Amino acid sequence: MEADAQVSQLEQALMQQAETLAREQLQNAESARARILAESAEKLKLVGEREVLSAKVEAERLVRRHSQAAETRLAADLDRLRWALTEATLAGVKTAFRELVQDETRYLEVLESWLMSAAQALPPGDLLAEVRPQDEKVLASRWAEIVARAAPGRAVTLASHSQPSEGGIRVRLADNRAQLDQTFEARQARLADELARVAMERLFASAPDLGTLIHG
Repeated sequence: MEADAQVSQLEQALMQQAETLAREQLQNAESARARILAESAEKLKLVGEREVLSAKVEAERLVRRHSQAAETRLAADLDRLRWALTEATLAGVKTAFRELVQDETRYLEVLESWLMSAAQALPPGDLLAEVRPQDEKVLASRWAEIVARAAPGRAVTLASHSQPSEGGIRVRLADNRAQLDQTFEARQARLADELARVAMERLFASAPDLGTLIHG
């Protein structure tokens, strides 16, 4: 009987020990499971955040690329419009100047006013006024009167130049120290920036009077 009691006590002790170990293993398993789930959730969160961040970066890159492409196209379109409007403006100015040249009375008045401006602007000294050969023929017979009105007290020699020109006059000191070129081509070149500005303003329907390109 005593031996049976001892065996029974030993079995109970072993069962308790087994139950304790089982509970510990279960607790460890639950802890491991919870840790694995937490780690997995964190990893998924990080992956999701990286994917979201990557998607945002890619979206911003695409937006920048499309914006830059749109800006480039717009700049090109504006350049083409500015060029077209500038060319149209130049053509209009040239047409108006040619009409002026055909009106001899007005044309001679303009040449005289440009001679006066040059005489006032250039330093003291004898002057040489150069015009187209056809203009020299018209001016020669009345040159003394024109000089008396436009450049009183100054000696101004009339000559022709051989350069292609729509008209106008180039006045320089006889010793070539200074000159004022009032030929149509020179005036047009000086006003190139102004013509570009006018062309851009025409894009917004607010171009100024172009009369100054001819008479200014």
